[in-house]
Amino acid sequence: MTDPQVGATPRVALRGLSKTFGTTEVLREVDLEVAAGEVVCVIGASGSGKSTMLRCINLLEEPTSGRVEIDGIDLTARRTDIDAIRTRVGMVFQQFNLFPHMSALRNVAIALRKVKGLGKAESERIARERLAEVGLAGKAKHRPAQLSGGQQQRVAIARALAMDPDVMLFDEVTSALDPELVKGVLAVMTDLAERGMTMVVVTHEMGFAREVADRVVFVDEGRVIEDRPPAELFGDPRSPRLREFLEQVL
Repeated sequence: MTDPQVGATPRVALRGLSKTFGTTEVLREVDLEVAAGEVVCVIGASGSGKSTMLRCINLLEEPTSGRVEIDGIDLTARRTDIDAIRTRVGMVFQQFNLFPHMSALRNVAIALRKVKGLGKAESERIARERLAEVGLAGKAKHRPAQLSGGQQQRVAIARALAMDPDVMLFDEVTSALDPELVKGVLAVMTDLAERGMTMVVVTHEMGFAREVADRVVFVDEGRVIEDRPPAELFGDPRSPRLREFLEQVL
């Protein structure tokens, strides 16, 4: 949550982004900018292209056309070191994707050792700090099967934070959780927002979007239909499609 500097290079920028799977056009000429420290929530019906858009930001999906920029660096350019850029972009998925045979501590530390080349002691020190940040200091030795879904998702967040990213992407991270477990995960995300982390959040949690986001982006049929502050978007939806969507989910 921030007051973006006028004229500053966006932390994330999508320029005319399109994505086609076969004959299906999933994203259509999407333009979006996210300033450093800004929280942008992306909402829309299932199949609207939200998650594909998020996955294009770190090139888990390669755009059919258009550009993706991180701090002005074009990720789609051939000269760009994609692996180096990805270390600056943390991503948390709907499914936790934890290694089941490893403890929470090792799940968080492994990328620090494999990607950043840190030693065992240093990687585990950072991993313990990140687990403490998400409220799991006492669960470091537990394996995923010994943790609740909400705790596993918080381990996944700690793992992404351990790489010290410039931006965090969240893709429906609460949708696989039981309702009573959602609150803890959203509390961690709210804390990150309050500390100034740049975040792009695909979510069905309208309360979170209303309370935490600097802007809310409504996507429908692969296009950005509205992009406004939450009080304006929820309080006075301009497009009939957004009004219809909000009537269904609120």
